[in-house]
Amino acid sequence: MGHGHHHHHPTGSNLKVAFFLNLSFTLIEAVGGVWVNSVAILSDALHDLGDTLALAIAWYLEGQARKGPSKEYTFGRQRFSLLGALINSLILIGGSVFVIYEAIPRIMAPEESYAPGMVGLALLGIAVNGAAVLKLSSGHSLNEKMVRYHLMEDVLGWAAVLGMSIVLLFTDWYFLDPILSLGITAYILYGVVKNLRQTLRILLQGSPDSGLVKEVEDKLLSLPQVASLHHTHLWSLDGEHHVYTSHAVVCNVHTLEERTQVEQSIHDVLCTFDFSHFTVATELEGQPCKMRGEDLVDDQVRDTDHGHKHH
Repeated sequence: MGHGHHHHHPTGSNLKVAFFLNLSFTLIEAVGGVWVNSVAILSDALHDLGDTLALAIAWYLEGQARKGPSKEYTFGRQRFSLLGALINSLILIGGSVFVIYEAIPRIMAPEESYAPGMVGLALLGIAVNGAAVLKLSSGHSLNEKMVRYHLMEDVLGWAAVLGMSIVLLFTDWYFLDPILSLGITAYILYGVVKNLRQTLRILLQGSPDSGLVKEVEDKLLSLPQVASLHHTHLWSLDGEHHVYTSHAVVCNVHTLEERTQVEQSIHDVLCTFDFSHFTVATELEGQPCKMRGEDLVDDQVRDTDHGHKHH
């Protein structure tokens, strides 16, 4: 049979707005860090510079990802978004390592900072980075999720700076700054590693959901004239857009019209799933599979309820 595909029309990711917000505040933060004599804020300015670069990369790659199919990229360029997620993950991990490197010595030798100025910068930081997070809240790609982690780290960081600076208005507990930085960094690294594993799984063409494979097979095998399935593959282009292919062995089919009806039934079943693209080839019982490499061991051919209907 032929193939089917569903078109997704994503809205703008607002990465452009987030980029200019972050760039502007990075400049303000660098000047403000010198003014209040805060190494923590200057370190965060350097980290924000990395965020700005990450946003620029994400903005460009997200735009590439939204381009349609071409001769060079027949499935489109959705995987450019994954490249952005991977680069941003590495940048964020590098920034986190830098924060840890700076925070540990400051626990042992705290430095005094100008607390009133830190309060003002913290409030501004929460407002600017919070606005950027809200701009990206509607994005669902791994690229946009990874950028949100960048910006959420900044929001949490500035919330910690705000709390710390208020305390420093009344005490000299300057060790609070590095301790809070380490806690926030641990939280962010947990989310980044989780998303990085998902990104790598998609890049390695792992199935986005093993349960989905069984669900699709069960529905197709419930059709009276579908005897079995083999050479079944399910992978994701970018974590959102999935592709499904399979070979279906049909039985009790004697005419071209009957075969067309079975293929239409298969098509109707697959349309109930949110696949961006699907292709199913039908074969008659007893007809050899003409797929190249059929002599290789195919673990998709399973004489179980998952891939073969028992009669």
